[in-house]
Amino acid sequence: MRFGPPVSFTRNANGTTLAYQVLGEGPLDLVFLFGWPSHLALMWENPAFADFLHRLASFSRLILFDRTGNGMSDRGPTGHAFEDWMDDVRAVMTAVGSERTAFFGCHLGGRLALLFAATHPELTSAVVTFAAHPATLRDDDYPWGATPEERAQLIDAVEAGALNPGQLLYDLAPTDVTDAATRRWWTTYRHSAASNPESLDEITAMGPVDIRGVLGAVRAPTLVLHRSSDRMADVRASRYMAERLAAATFRELPGDDHFPFFGDQDTVVALTQEFLTGSMPAAEPDRVVLTVLFTDIVGSTARAAELGDRRWRRLLEEHNTVVRSNLARFRGREVETTGDGFLATFDGPARAIRAAAAMRAELAEQGLQIRVGLHTGEVELVDDHIRGIAVHIAARVLARAGTAEILCSRTVRDLVAGSGFRFSPRGSHRLKGVPDEWELFAADLAAP
Repeated sequence: MRFGPPVSFTRNANGTTLAYQVLGEGPLDLVFLFGWPSHLALMWENPAFADFLHRLASFSRLILFDRTGNGMSDRGPTGHAFEDWMDDVRAVMTAVGSERTAFFGCHLGGRLALLFAATHPELTSAVVTFAAHPATLRDDDYPWGATPEERAQLIDAVEAGALNPGQLLYDLAPTDVTDAATRRWWTTYRHSAASNPESLDEITAMGPVDIRGVLGAVRAPTLVLHRSSDRMADVRASRYMAERLAAATFRELPGDDHFPFFGDQDTVVALTQEFLTGSMPAAEPDRVVLTVLFTDIVGSTARAAELGDRRWRRLLEEHNTVVRSNLARFRGREVETTGDGFLATFDGPARAIRAAAAMRAELAEQGLQIRVGLHTGEVELVDDHIRGIAVHIAARVLARAGTAEILCSRTVRDLVAGSGFRFSPRGSHRLKGVPDEWELFAADLAAP
């Protein structure tokens, strides 16, 4: 996991304490405005979020801070306005010695960045917005905002503490919503970054702010980024915004993730770097094609209840020993355990299938049944972990696997043609969060 820099503190003009961080030594200053409640300690707990920030800092001096009422800054409902948020920006810029900065603003952060650029052009070098929108509420010439009824429902839900973090994540990050670690992080993050009264304060104070009337006054070069199928913010709002900005470049990206660090963050970072520095990032040498293997014990919850904690723990240790011995035997690499399963990689799909078959056979002798999901594709190596669409596909393939089944994508089947395996078709499937339909096949050895 990539860790964040130390947290420092300063005060704004009202005497409020603000928490901030600085990362990187690039030639330009870049202020990151999340636009959602933030928490400087917890944002680094999500690998995708942390990696995104580190990559922004690779070509800039990245400046992060928790707004008043968020995270590690002074908390509590404040009744503040957008001007107070701009005062927070100026206070942090002064604290870090920044005389002129670019902005990367997500969601409401994009609106704040544009208003700051119009108000303080002498302090603003450029703006990048992501999934931003100039207004929250619907109007006759702006039909992409919320209706009064929708806004009232949101306020009621927040006021009653009935806003479901899991459902919210489904709309914010459909690519990663099925990942248990991401769901746990988001639940902790969402409840820690802002309380319900603090969230309600922001929604009621900031939501109605409409900057459509000042878009023409933004003279800073602006890159407007938006994913075409974003569920939280309609892409047409960004098109509307870009058409009215004096120096805007609009790029519509494929995908439906609202957060820039979920989904294809490579393109987001590359376009941002090119726009702000004039150069694209160098090709990354840490991308390789690997076969990704996920395993899972079938019926583990029921079995644990049947055996009791001590016996189940002993059986789980035996399971881990069998899996690890076969990873070593077939040149696999353990990436992590997933509670009652493993995530591992192989440099060839045939070895992955043979390892899976050996694990299945040995564990069956101990009364354990497993299922396995396999996919071969390009992955990104990040420290000791792996990331990328291939990992997501393998996880979704596992979710489709039946008892004692080694389920593979068509890519795996095609790569091991002639290697002595039998494949039984399991149909075409839409894998959640993954584009297109995928043909799946159950694999087995052709001979004992």
